[in-house]
Amino acid sequence: MKTVQLISLTLLSVLAASAQVILPGKCPRPDVQEDFDAARYLGTWYGIQKLPDVFQKGECSTATYSLRSPGVVGVLNRELLANGTINAITGSAKAKDPSEPAKLEVSFFESTPPAPYRVLSTDYDGYALVYSCTDYGLFHVDFAWIMSRQPSMLGQTIDYLHSILASAGVSVDKLLITNQDTTFCRAMVQ
Repeated sequence: MKTVQLISLTLLSVLAASAQVILPGKCPRPDVQEDFDAARYLGTWYGIQKLPDVFQKGECSTATYSLRSPGVVGVLNRELLANGTINAITGSAKAKDPSEPAKLEVSFFESTPPAPYRVLSTDYDGYALVYSCTDYGLFHVDFAWIMSRQPSMLGQTIDYLHSILASAGVSVDKLLITNQDTTFCRAMVQ
């Protein structure tokens, strides 16, 4: 038992130093988008807000989804780093259970297990709210992304998406605003 506690404390310390959102207990299980249509979800989404994480450190983030093969969505995430370079990573996502298409599993590296990717809400043309969570026994780490088809989003839409996250127990006060200023982000489209 002491070994498990030591490992958990060590992992907790590493994650806390990385500014992750760490909470006690198991991951919440919020409702996902009903009748999710992956084909309508395809295309480019701009990051508007996100919970802090260790793998996204830049601005001007975009996520582009494409149909790779039947039932498999290609994922291309891009961001502009502080040094002016573009960081990009590709992966794939697919529904573990076809009867629950809004509950996807996303993989970026073959050597790591897929991560949950839950589409909590989308209107396909304007906004998308995505949630993920990883359990570590005594605690969990939350991930959330508010995305838009445009580089900006109306405040009332953001408030609506915040209310969905808050009702699931996600710390909306920890969300970070992603810089999508067109002049600043110009390198992403060149």
